[in-house]
Amino acid sequence: MSNTPVYMVVNLAVTDAETYRKYEKGFFPLLKKYGGEFLTFDDQPLTLEGDAPRENRMIIFQFPSEQAAKDWYADPDYQSLSEFRRAGTSLQFLTMVRGMAPRS
Repeated sequence: MSNTPVYMVVNLAVTDAETYRKYEKGFFPLLKKYGGEFLTFDDQPLTLEGDAPRENRMIIFQFPSEQAAKDWYADPDYQSLSEFRRAGTSLQFLTMVRGMAPRS
């Protein structure tokens, strides 16, 4: 595995804001633990083309490598914390997208 960055793309609907806030509170320290960086979120994404437009919240964050992303996801503290996300949202997807290797 290379040290090429990876991007996490998430689509979810918050169904219980109080429960989801518990997830958000613990999310950022765990993201930083694995060298992750939060890029953005949007509660009203605009689909320009396609048969399956995304609704609700889109979130994008990155890790410095695929291994860092996998380690973050497998972290027992993250898995415990993610129960709040599971309870407080309707998740459409949490997808890892590999970045392009630097061009020479």
